[in-house]
Amino acid sequence: MMERLNHFLGLAPLASKHGHEVDHLIGYLHGLMFVLYGGWLIYFFYCLYRFRNDRNPTASYFGTRSFVPLVVILVLFALEVFDLVGVALPFWSWNADRYPGESESTVVRVAAQQFAWNIMYAGPDGQFGRQDMKYVNEKDPFGRDPSDPTAKDNVVTLNEIHVPVNKPVIVYISSKDVIHSFKVFPLRVNQDAIPGLSVPIHFTPDKLGSYQISCAQLCGNGHAAMTGGRVIVQSQQDYEAWMRAKTGTTAAAYE
Repeated sequence: MMERLNHFLGLAPLASKHGHEVDHLIGYLHGLMFVLYGGWLIYFFYCLYRFRNDRNPTASYFGTRSFVPLVVILVLFALEVFDLVGVALPFWSWNADRYPGESESTVVRVAAQQFAWNIMYAGPDGQFGRQDMKYVNEKDPFGRDPSDPTAKDNVVTLNEIHVPVNKPVIVYISSKDVIHSFKVFPLRVNQDAIPGLSVPIHFTPDKLGSYQISCAQLCGNGHAAMTGGRVIVQSQQDYEAWMRAKTGTTAAAYE
């Protein structure tokens, strides 16, 4: 059922464990919008018929005395309250309660910039170096403290996030310049990258593959070309081999 709905809505095939719940929400919202659109369309044609010129040759300055518009407005208001209290807040709470621990997850930091994605891993010691905005420069978009020894083995890449399959991933997203938006639709994740903030998202990929990172926020003249980023989901063995090959090869470029 959901696969047919996804095909009808043009959604990308799922590649994350939480994506089914997101697709159910998308389906519900599309269904609601379809009902509201149909209702307003019926009301529009009713008004064209009910208040046509040959039936109302003289304008009325008192307006309608029917309670129908008030009832419709109250129903719509109740529906919007239900969407907020009964759907949006529980969905947010459900997502927050399922937040994985960093010890059991692959933790990645992403710094967006015009027009690329900078990615950093903790490295063999499992620790990220201290960061401060005053250290941000052309060589280091993360602003790592050069005096912090834990930053020496951090693994830094450009436009490539490698993660193992079937393991939770936590991504801390920030921006070096303007507001961007980190979106990987097959994984059903989307989060604005805001300068000065580090906003976490989490997901668990369950399909091997390479998935495009899109910037879903207009970020400048090169926005349309900001499509080179990829999330590459690998087996645990392939991920570990990639990490071993990268360790010690990229940190020096940011010193």
